[in-house]
Amino acid sequence: MDFILQQFINGVTVGGIYALIALGYTMVYGVLKLINFAHGDLCILGAFIGLTTLTSGVFAGLSTPVLLVLAFLIAMIVVAVAGTLLDQFAYKPLRKAPRLSAVVSALGASMLIQNGIMLIWSPNVQVFPSNLLPNINWEIGGAHISFVQLLIIVGAFVLMAALYFFVHHTRVGTAIRATAIDQDAARLMGVNVNRVIAMVFIIGPVLGAVGGLFIGLYYRQTYFTMGWSYGLSAFIAAIIGGIGNIPGAMLGGLVLGLFNAFAAGYVSSSWQDAITFALLIGILLVRPTGLLGERVAEKV
Repeated sequence: MDFILQQFINGVTVGGIYALIALGYTMVYGVLKLINFAHGDLCILGAFIGLTTLTSGVFAGLSTPVLLVLAFLIAMIVVAVAGTLLDQFAYKPLRKAPRLSAVVSALGASMLIQNGIMLIWSPNVQVFPSNLLPNINWEIGGAHISFVQLLIIVGAFVLMAALYFFVHHTRVGTAIRATAIDQDAARLMGVNVNRVIAMVFIIGPVLGAVGGLFIGLYYRQTYFTMGWSYGLSAFIAAIIGGIGNIPGAMLGGLVLGLFNAFAAGYVSSSWQDAITFALLIGILLVRPTGLLGERVAEKV
């Protein structure tokens, strides 16, 4: 029983990270019907920006909690700018082009960001300092939860709840849902579609930057190709939940995280990728549109 509870905690921790990153994929797909393959690399860019903020010495006089908050804020701002530039130069010129053109552009942008990270920070693994977060563990029913796990779980759920409220209970969120349903009709109703798309390319990368920095703090390392593997896992999570479906991305991330945790515990971590794709295939065979269906918004 202790082992099951421990794997559950581990799964929810990783699942929260997957969910944050998956939200970026699902929001872009919901509005543009585009798979932003560069999203995973933007997330890891956030991890590198956060690590640089924490270790550069520029803010050496600040306390650790303030430094951590500053690292998250700087990472979110830089990655949001990068996401906006990505839309302006890689996707916006191809709005009316065949969909394959945008996919190729996304893959090219992914390679550009990945190699840019390698040139700036080197291809070596970058290690996060061990003294950034308190080394505290709490015992729950025989299992242990660390401070960093609690931080990730609480942070991920707070951000997911905030996004859900924003999309479903604000005017901007209504505009996003309207644009996702029908862009032409949204324009006729006075929605600035280009502004909505720009907003999506800010919100998604901001959540991704937090997810990327969570990855670095949890595993205490990051490297320039990490964005592809975590981006792929988050993309699978979005498909499992229902691509284009915001609650589906949240659910898909948690399901994938839990499934991987128990698979690693009861089978082997070396089989994790194969088991992940087996889960994806199994779910798509039963529900081709994902657990919650492929939808973006409900007509109200």
